[in-house]
This record gives sequence, structure tokens and C-alpha cells, in this order.
Amino acid sequence: QVQLVESGGGLVQAGNSLRLSCAASGRTFSTYAMGWFRQAPGKEREFVAGINWDGRRTYYTDSVKGRFTISRDNAKYTVYLQMNSLKPEDTAVYYCAMARSSGLYTRPAEYNYWGQGTQVAVSS
Repeated sequence: QVQLVESGGGLVQAGNSLRLSCAASGRTFSTYAMGWFRQAPGKEREFVAGINWDGRRTYYTDSVKGRFTISRDNAKYTVYLQMNSLKPEDTAVYYCAMARSSGLYTRPAEYNYWGQGTQVAVSS
């Protein structure tokens, strides 16, 4: 059974940083792409960042480019999201997800395992 457990969320002031972690278990982590999504109150879940199986390729939604960095440590079965220069509009529940395959994917339907989410709140 695959489990994804996020950590690292919290309340920060605008301009500050947070690092989210997602620990995976139950599946060969290095075989699959990973992604981070977020969902703000009253909004649909949106793609934030994705990384392929070996970490050599990444992709970001435009609103976080240059501020967020996704990375992975396959030996530790963990994916990270470093979030710098946070803005109030980054406030959301952040979810990590494991994809069905090894490439880069932006649509939720391309991911078949999800974590429980971690809250990020950015005050102005």
C-alpha cells in the first residue's frame, strides 16, 4: 500500500520561506514521477511543480517559477518543495502526489497516489 506523508507546512510572513517534504513508502519510489499540487479555499486543485523519476527534469506553473524548487532524494524516498519569497496568494493546502509513470505530468488524473496535505498560510 502506497503512503505519502507531507510535512513542513505552517504560517509565515510574506517574503519568507518554507520547505515541504513528502515521504513515500510502499512502492519503488525511483520509478515514478512526483508532483506538488495545491488547493486554496473555494478553488480547484492546481498543479504547482513536477519532477521526473531521476530528478533531471522539472516543470513549474508560471506563478511559482523562480521562487519554488522541486527536488527529490530517491535514496530517502522523499520529494521536496522549497518555497522562497512566499506571497499571500500561495496560501493553500499543499499535496504531494505520485504519478502513474516516470515522466513529467501536470494533470491530477496522471497521478494515482496522494498525500493528506499540509497547510501553508502566508500573511501579508
